[in-house]
Amino acid sequence: MINICIKDIVEATKGKLLCGDEKQQIDHLSIDSRSSQGNDLFIPIIGAKVDAHRFIDGAFSVGCVATLTSEHDSMDDPNHAWIRVEDTVLALHEIGKLCRNRVTVPAIGVTGSVGKTTTREMIAYALSAEKKVYKTQKNYNSSVGLPITMSLMSNDYDIAVLELGMNVPGELGTISEIAQLKMAVLTNVGVAHIEFYGSQEAICHEKYTISKGFGKEGLLIVNGDDELLYKFRESTGYPYVLYGTKEYCDYRAEDIHMENGHYAFTFVHNEMRVPVVLSVLGQHNVLNATAALAAAHLNGVDVTLAAKSLYTFTGFQNRLQIMDVKDYKVIDDTYNASPASMVAGVNVLGGFETSGRRIAVLSEMRELGENTLKYHREVGEKIASEPINELIVIGDTAKAIADGARQKKCSYLVHEFDDKMQAAEYLNQNLKAGDVVYLKASNAIGLKEITKYLMEQ
Repeated sequence: MINICIKDIVEATKGKLLCGDEKQQIDHLSIDSRSSQGNDLFIPIIGAKVDAHRFIDGAFSVGCVATLTSEHDSMDDPNHAWIRVEDTVLALHEIGKLCRNRVTVPAIGVTGSVGKTTTREMIAYALSAEKKVYKTQKNYNSSVGLPITMSLMSNDYDIAVLELGMNVPGELGTISEIAQLKMAVLTNVGVAHIEFYGSQEAICHEKYTISKGFGKEGLLIVNGDDELLYKFRESTGYPYVLYGTKEYCDYRAEDIHMENGHYAFTFVHNEMRVPVVLSVLGQHNVLNATAALAAAHLNGVDVTLAAKSLYTFTGFQNRLQIMDVKDYKVIDDTYNASPASMVAGVNVLGGFETSGRRIAVLSEMRELGENTLKYHREVGEKIASEPINELIVIGDTAKAIADGARQKKCSYLVHEFDDKMQAAEYLNQNLKAGDVVYLKASNAIGLKEITKYLMEQ
């Protein structure tokens, strides 16, 4: 973290030092009262269910040296600094700005309904061919997490790649202003969090608020294959380039094919043509890779070197993660789910080369609002023609997936289970050598427990 002291924080937040030494050095920001890295400032967040002010003493016990508070007007503590602020989250934003202003590293922002983390990582890999890259730490991409990401950035890097999420209206624009971007990649518009926005068009307009992170200049790198992003590409007034597979895209993926089980394509820009091979599963990652190579080219990185670096990216845990269990395979894609990513995942399963059966295990997708059942049914309709052998759905909501698949006259077997352990036991008893099982649902459903169960048997 950039070295700052209590006095700097008081000034940035327009807070009041209730007690403590204003010269006390702060090296880290913490929102977790259970851990400290040394010289931490604890930020107690008031959540929907828990007010973290109750954990301040716990934070001190593990080594935090200071805390923000919006619930105390006075304090007598000879061992710790207490800073009174009106709102701890807004104060955290100001601290994030303070940290960002002390770093001159140019930053690329990444947002989208699906694939933000993968695209962020691919961009970082592509850039790392010739640059030292800082990237979003852990999953710190929210109004609380992004300021912490800023606090960990330093001038030791050539460029930063920052993942920016949005859960509620206004959040993306706010954290983009903290991030201070030179470029922004927009991957797609889906229906994730639609309950907070009302429509996909509203989500699209919100995605474009990432441009609030630009100063006088900024460049949007837009997925030209996404109908809504393309439609509103000029809405911000900032210049843009398009990436995708369409002929009008500035950066294109052409000749998409398979090479020894890997997706491959030709990256095209003007007269440049570069062959690319990916190590990660899924045709949808061709688009993510195209965005990454576009970002690399726009930042002066040799694209041939960037493509070689990109080949070394093999994905994340619980994101299309392939595991060998006994004599069959499990594709664990349980980190999270949206309609688009679920359809893409089953498409990956359908194209997976195997001597056995292809079995999709799907459960509920959360935060889809009043049209939840409709979106689940549409997933079923879209995967009805996939070359799989069995579909297993878990829970009442996910039964709409089965309904959609049956309505489109799918040719595979469909099973419905009330809970995940019933499904796990069925799989354990019926899986055979050469089978491939694909697991997908929102993270809160906990389908990764099926993977754990199968591996323990």
